[in-house]
Amino acid sequence: VSRVNGTPNPGLTPMMLNHAAWVTPDAQASADFYTRLMGMEIASTVVDDHVPSTGDKIPYFHIFFRMGDGSTLAFFEAPGVPPPAKATHPAYNIFNHVALQAKDSDEVLKWYEWLTSQGVPVVGPTDHKGMILSIYFHDPAGIRLEITTPLDKQWNRHTDKGYADLKQWLDCKEKAKAEGRDVPTALIEMIKDVRK
Repeated sequence: VSRVNGTPNPGLTPMMLNHAAWVTPDAQASADFYTRLMGMEIASTVVDDHVPSTGDKIPYFHIFFRMGDGSTLAFFEAPGVPPPAKATHPAYNIFNHVALQAKDSDEVLKWYEWLTSQGVPVVGPTDHKGMILSIYFHDPAGIRLEITTPLDKQWNRHTDKGYADLKQWLDCKEKAKAEGRDVPTALIEMIKDVRK
């Protein structure tokens, strides 16, 4: 079903998330949020006057916060770097997020109570069609975060369905383009048909 061209992967798969990183305008605000509110520890820091991987001369403070499994979330404070451009569509502010796993539904609800008690605006809890239960909120840098737990213990093992859904999605887009139809409208119609 794969539509990817080229040489197949030789069996390499990443072991786990090491870190995901973003820019923060305020390392202190991020440190307070992730240590006090999110219960993480500062795992490591780096201070440098240039970016080793590119050579760009940008002074920065890089801070990592450790989660229970050892994976980390990280931030760069780089004074003088302007804020990012506004998103061109609301989807970017909704879909771009990082999901952090709680042990169960009760813990998701405890996160909701804790964060709201600390004045953090929280959306949810949301049951995603029996797959996962989630709440959503933002950190001080504007990163959308999700606290979630699987309701379907096999939620990330539906590989065959995933390939079939991908094929159906791609076929619908290709057919709509070939017919000169609006692709989002065609996809909405396809989704409604699948739900019947």
